[in-house]
Amino acid sequence: MGRFGKFVYSAGRWTSGAPTAVPFLLVDVHDSDIATVDYRAADASGGRFFLGYEPRIYFEEPDAAAPVDTRAEAEGFARWAREATGTDVDPGAVERLMAAPDGAPPVDDFVEETVEKLAALAGLPAPGWPPDDDEPAG
Repeated sequence: MGRFGKFVYSAGRWTSGAPTAVPFLLVDVHDSDIATVDYRAADASGGRFFLGYEPRIYFEEPDAAAPVDTRAEAEGFARWAREATGTDVDPGAVERLMAAPDGAPPVDDFVEETVEKLAALAGLPAPGWPPDDDEPAG
């Protein structure tokens, strides 16, 4: 069984639950296979994309939603990072981490690894992952 949880970066730190300020980055992890990434800037612009798999692919419901426009979302996230952290991010590097709209396998075995790579690109620390109760001891 994988990790589940919401992790929010706002006001200079990671927390769980809801954002405490704008701009923010909200990452919702589902079973270590999907991370829904929502980002909002101070002007209320923002977007959503997925790491790992898009839910429509993961849950085998390809018509449940339109595929994510990964190029547009990568550019939007790069703008967010520049505003929120002052970090210049290559949209191409962000796009390579995103869930493939065609369902191709993700870049990492566990979506938490991809979340950490995305955070590093944006100049953020990695979220403080709580212990996974199903993880083997030692």
